[in-house]
Parts: sequence; structure tokens; C-alpha cells
Amino acid sequence: MIKRCAIVLAGGKAERFQVNGSPWIDKALANVLGKPLLIHVIERLKSVVEEIIICVNNEARKCKYTKVLRDFSIKCDNLKIVKDLKIPFIRGPAVAIVTGLRSTDADYCIVVPCDTPFIQPAVVDYLFSAVKDASVAIPIHADGSVETLMFTCEREKTAEVSETLCWLGRDRPDDFLRGLPKVKFISTIGELKDLDPEFKSFININFQRDLIELRTRVTANGPIRSIQVNLGAPENSDLGFLRENARKYLEKRFIDAVNVFSTISDRFEKEKLYFWAGLCREKEGNIIQDYLNIEKNAQLRGKLQEKSRQAFIKAAQNYALEAEFFAQKQIHLLARRAKEDETWCKRRVQQTTRDY
Repeated sequence: MIKRCAIVLAGGKAERFQVNGSPWIDKALANVLGKPLLIHVIERLKSVVEEIIICVNNEARKCKYTKVLRDFSIKCDNLKIVKDLKIPFIRGPAVAIVTGLRSTDADYCIVVPCDTPFIQPAVVDYLFSAVKDASVAIPIHADGSVETLMFTCEREKTAEVSETLCWLGRDRPDDFLRGLPKVKFISTIGELKDLDPEFKSFININFQRDLIELRTRVTANGPIRSIQVNLGAPENSDLGFLRENARKYLEKRFIDAVNVFSTISDRFEKEKLYFWAGLCREKEGNIIQDYLNIEKNAQLRGKLQEKSRQAFIKAAQNYALEAEFFAQKQIHLLARRAKEDETWCKRRVQQTTRDY
């Protein structure tokens, strides 16, 4: 039997929800229509999954939410609250997603934020159906924006990719969409409207005023078709290898790490895995720059500076190809992300050229 799990992200700082000069408020416990947001989400999910995992960032929150669940008589035998894993230099939703995916043995998962109190079980069920022959199924709006914290996924591959990205220092949750082999972007207008005519599933509580206004993020204008992309992705063995190489860097084994990133980038470029090739070239360039802080030999420094410059050039080229691909598919968010990475690497090229 296929097992489905819901992962609820409830460990954020909720900075936009706060009011200057007032005590900090835990958004997950903010009240709407007589119940905390977290309770609304759990009640709507428990009928369509076999397990629910709530991801939090500390023990105090875990204890507080346990009491709240008890106070509202939430009965779900397969519900647990887990603290975020410790991954060097990375915090936030990207780590929470990895934590949730690593805390279950489910075949498929849905990830949702705690601030979507009106998510419809029918929409959840549809997204689970859509992911059966993909890595991820994720809602896309008519303007090309994507619900980066609401998606269904094939658990094992998504966990491998997401954890690897965290180890490589990538904390943007949307990066995993660029790194997975097969992604379905499900049109909210074209496919989900019949299931959720008022698009209540996409009411997000970001500011305190949203508790009153309860506005959906969906707009009625723009393209209505769903999009499926086949990007390809590294094998799980390669992903494990990249995580191990990230540990080499943390151990200051700079040359070993550079050589691995350089070699594997060559292969990713041949396989046209543009995101992964760009990411590994970028890491290659950055690690060389770190090594230059301790290398004193002038001749070797010159060679390393040029090697770093070339790595950033190649990284920018790979990101440019990725941006072009997503722009053609009208996936504007990911095209913009790839373009931002391209621009950053081009700046690094200019900096290393001046230094050289």
C-alpha cells in the first residue's frame, strides 16, 4: 500500500507577521475563526494522509505545540513533531523540508506551510495523484509564480536532492525544483479551479491584516495550462558524493574539494544538467577563493586565481542556459532565480579579474 505523509512547516520566524515594538507572536498559533492556524491545517490534512509531521526549530516550540494539539483534542495516531536537523550554515524552510522528508518512510509527501488554514483536501488529493509519475507536483499561478512551500513529492529522490542542496549552502526552497529530474507545474486556474472555486487553498497569512482580509494569491489573468519539465538530475550516488565533498570543504581540505567539484562539473555539463553544473562550478570558484586566503606562493596564487575566474565564467554560462530554458517554459520564478545566479557569478568574474 502506498503511504502518504503531510509535512507541516511551523518553525519560521514569521518576521512579516510581527508588529514593531510589540512582543513576538507565533504565527502558527494565531487565531482565525476560533482556532490557531496550525489546527486548521492539521484538521484539513488528516483525512487524506496516513501520517502528519510538524517541523519546528526548537524544543520550546515542540512542547508548546504538543499542548495546543492536546487542548484542541487533535487525535491522529501517526502525528509527530520533529526538530530541524542541524546542517552547517543553513536554517529555515529548506532544512525543515529535509527534516520532514527524512522523518518518514512514506512513498509520497505533501509539504505545506502552517499559514494556509483553508487548504482543501480535494486539492491535496489531486496533487498526490499528479505526482505519481513525477518527482514533484507543485501549483503554478497564471503570472508564472510558484507555490514553493506547497507541493507533493516522491519522497526519496526529493530528500536526496534537498539535503544535498542544503549541504552545498543553498537555502532557497525553490532550488530543489531546479534540481529534481521531473517536475509538474499544476495550473491553479486550469486544473484546480473546479476543486477549489474560490482558491481558498492559496490564502496565505503573511501579515496580521491577512487574518481579516483572507485573500487568495491566485489571479484570474494569464496562461492557464499546466507545464511538465524533464530536467534530469544526478544519481543518488552522485548526490551522496557531493554531500561528502561539502564535508571536505568544511574540514578545509580545499584542494580535494576543488578537484571533485571540477571533475563532476565536467560530467554534468556533458549531461546538460545546467543547474547542477552551475552550482558545482560556483562552489569550485568559491573554494579556490577561500584557499587563496592561506596560499602564499605568488606563482601558484596566479594560477589559482585564473582557475577560479574560469570556474565562475562556466557557472554563469550554465545558469544562463538554465534561465533560457525556464523562460521558454514561462516558469518565470525559476527563470529569474537562474538569472540572479548568473548575474552573481558574472560579478565574481569581474572581482577575480581585478584581483588577478
